[in-house]
Amino acid sequence: KANPNCDGENVSPALAWSGAPAATRTFAILMDDQAGRAGLGVSHWVAYGIAANVDGLVEGEASSPSARFVGGRNTGGTDLYAGPCPPRGDAPHHYVLTLIATTLEPDALKSGLTKPELLEALKGRTVGAASLVLRYAH
Repeated sequence: KANPNCDGENVSPALAWSGAPAATRTFAILMDDQAGRAGLGVSHWVAYGIAANVDGLVEGEASSPSARFVGGRNTGGTDLYAGPCPPRGDAPHHYVLTLIATTLEPDALKSGLTKPELLEALKGRTVGAASLVLRYAH
């Protein structure tokens, strides 16, 4: 509510996936807006430690703490999903949601990792990924 570019209820989307590589032990999720902050980028969501038997998250699940994922730290400094907040009048921003299959155990990483820290920890431990691009403007 402190950001005038934000509207709505900041509810995380429902997500579902299937067909993970056989070696998958956990999943990580990232959501970024590379055009955010005038091109410096915004990390809206960092989550990991999602067990391989999980095949999705329900609407709103990432908007509050959940036992089904470890929260990383987004650009706003929180460990939860932060919805799109592009400046009013901007062309639609592209929000890239990426699901990464990893060989790590669910409790392998401490909470609060930033996107760069998570990516460093995942080096050599990923077995696949898929992305979804969403567009939003006011």
